[in-house]
Amino acid sequence: MEGTIRSSANYVPLSPISFLKRSSMVYSKRVSIVYGDVKFTWAETYMRCIKLASAVNQLGVSHGDVVAALAPNIPAMYELHFGVPMAGAVLCTLNVRHDSAMVSVLLKHSEAKVIFIDYQFLDVAKGALQILSKEKVKLPRLVLIPDCNAHSSTTIPEDLEYESFLATGRPDFEIVWPSDEWNAIAVNYTSGTTSSPKGVVYSHRGAYLNSLAAVLLNEMPSMPVYLWTVPMFHCNGWCLTWGVAAQGGTNICLRNVTAAGIFTSIAEHKVSHMGGAPTVLNMIINAPPSIRRPLPRKVAVMTGGAPPPPQVLFRMEELGFAVTHSYGLTETYGPGTVCTWKPEWSSLSPDEQAKIKARQGLHHVGMEEVDVKDPTSMKSVPTDAKTMGEVMFRGNTVMNGYLKNAKATEDAFKGGWFRSGDLAVKHSDGYIELKDRAKDIIISGGENISTIEVESVIFSHPAVLDAAVVGRPDDYWGETPCAFVKLQDGNNATAGEVIKYCRDRLPHYMAPKTVIFDDLPKTSTGKTQKFVLRQRAKAMGSITKTSKL
Repeated sequence: MEGTIRSSANYVPLSPISFLKRSSMVYSKRVSIVYGDVKFTWAETYMRCIKLASAVNQLGVSHGDVVAALAPNIPAMYELHFGVPMAGAVLCTLNVRHDSAMVSVLLKHSEAKVIFIDYQFLDVAKGALQILSKEKVKLPRLVLIPDCNAHSSTTIPEDLEYESFLATGRPDFEIVWPSDEWNAIAVNYTSGTTSSPKGVVYSHRGAYLNSLAAVLLNEMPSMPVYLWTVPMFHCNGWCLTWGVAAQGGTNICLRNVTAAGIFTSIAEHKVSHMGGAPTVLNMIINAPPSIRRPLPRKVAVMTGGAPPPPQVLFRMEELGFAVTHSYGLTETYGPGTVCTWKPEWSSLSPDEQAKIKARQGLHHVGMEEVDVKDPTSMKSVPTDAKTMGEVMFRGNTVMNGYLKNAKATEDAFKGGWFRSGDLAVKHSDGYIELKDRAKDIIISGGENISTIEVESVIFSHPAVLDAAVVGRPDDYWGETPCAFVKLQDGNNATAGEVIKYCRDRLPHYMAPKTVIFDDLPKTSTGKTQKFVLRQRAKAMGSITKTSKL
């Protein structure tokens, strides 16, 4: 009714903490976490998180303080996603592949007061603290997480052990709810140089909305069984650390992601949902017959992190996995778009369906808008599937900004939209399709070459396991495509064969002129480190000086 004013006394800030509280009542006796022989129910998880929040609070951590974690997908890592914000603090999950130097930089930048360390990464943490002590920086308190499936003798005199630490917490601790839903719940660092880390600040509101959006785009019913193959440190597990709790699901924790571990977990726990970058999908489809096990049910898989080649999607479907493609960045809380399937596409050929599924689609229900724009004029590109522009987002599930970096924040939101740095086209139905990172696009003789498009063709070669394409200097053309290819075990192919295969399926200027057979450097989230490959291609020198291909 017009003129009616809602009482501010009724205002309750949105927070994913509420998901855990509700599940502890609705699904109290249902198993929440499985890790080897360790199992907890939702009632137990809620109480453990309450005590964790209390114990953190007793260390002097208060509203807005940062608590860091360096751990794989284990129960403690899951509990920290609730226990830390329940104490009013901000969770900072660190990439487990970071070395001591990088960890020290991030601890210093975030001003973390406490760091939880899995026993496997204790030496990395010790090295980081030694660096900080030399710089006369106040050191965070350290809490050691031992292996809960084994008796570990790993201790250091000044540390606190995780279970003993939990025991100091009060079961009647009062949750510190955010006073404003835009308060920070987490800070996640993007890949960057040690000199300029970018800490992406997530709000309680954004985390709440993106968690529910992730549940919807994964088509998760109540009580799903979710296999943790996405690192919890990466965008807080694409926000599904909180999302699975909203549905009272069971979290199957995996310390190390292997094909054997995936198939065994699916068979033993009747997994219904999982996620992973295309490298994880590759791991699954190329698993030897001795490791594969029949799926007890259809397994829904959300993929993202890098554009999946259609061939990989096609083979996953053949194995009995239902793949949903989403796209986003750390700055969009992980998934920001989803390639929602339209019924009329089901009549298309499998190859055509796979090509469509490789598109990034449209914004999900938690995101206000996604568009492809000319970065200078800010005008939307035509829906011709040809004109490239920059992917831009706006909405509640876009970051608050970069921690202590006003300039980078201002640049990222220039023009009123968050600029992704990704180049894409728009199809007639508005669905977007990535063509490249702005820094990865190859300009050869004035023509723009999408490395994603070239990679997709190379991936379809029956002998290829993995591929990445970057620009190599060329005195005449400026640069030409250089492909780094990893072959499947027991398969052979020559550089000439790969080049001919591409020329038969692409305009000749798009086909690689150089092919290098080697392993591809990867980040811990499965993305190929193209900057490493660009350096290698640059070091080779101009192709016209060394080859007449």
